[in-house]
Amino acid sequence: MQVMYKLCDEQLITLFKKGHSSALEELVHRHKDKVFTSILLLVKDPFLAEDIFQDTFIKIIDTIRAERYTEKGKFLPWAMRIAHNLCVDHFRKIKRTPMIRTGDDKDIFDVLGFSDSCAEEKLITRQSHDRVRRMLDMLPDEQREVIILRHYAELSFKEIADLTQVSINTALGRMRYGLINLRKMMTEKQICL
Repeated sequence: MQVMYKLCDEQLITLFKKGHSSALEELVHRHKDKVFTSILLLVKDPFLAEDIFQDTFIKIIDTIRAERYTEKGKFLPWAMRIAHNLCVDHFRKIKRTPMIRTGDDKDIFDVLGFSDSCAEEKLITRQSHDRVRRMLDMLPDEQREVIILRHYAELSFKEIADLTQVSINTALGRMRYGLINLRKMMTEKQICL
């Protein structure tokens, strides 16, 4: 059998359908950081994010096993859409609007696995990330969501538009206004990153 990390997502899905559980392990390993980070930024609760992350992959497994997976070549956007929909379902269930707030429970940038650097650089990086998170929290929900999906999940604007059920122009506009608002906040508060 080929080395799993060299295979594309579609090849891994095909192998998983044939009963190779290691193919699913590689898919999860390959995409876990982006999916989990996006969930955590939306729900701001690491325990809830872990639950939704697990539910996302359970839904993915069930869909693939039931032969209903049709997103050829687009596994990550499909997985992100499932995760996003599960977050929306959670907030609908508790009748709240999704809010993205900074949390002290866990540093999201630790999850992303930055390379080791000296203590001073780590401190400066952490402070910059904290400033960005605080400014993101001040943006309107729609702008914040597009920025997170674009920069943290690395989705295209078409994928963001599909995921949030708006036009590409609307997604682009939200991104533009979000960045303008971030720049304005940085200027007003004289923040340097």
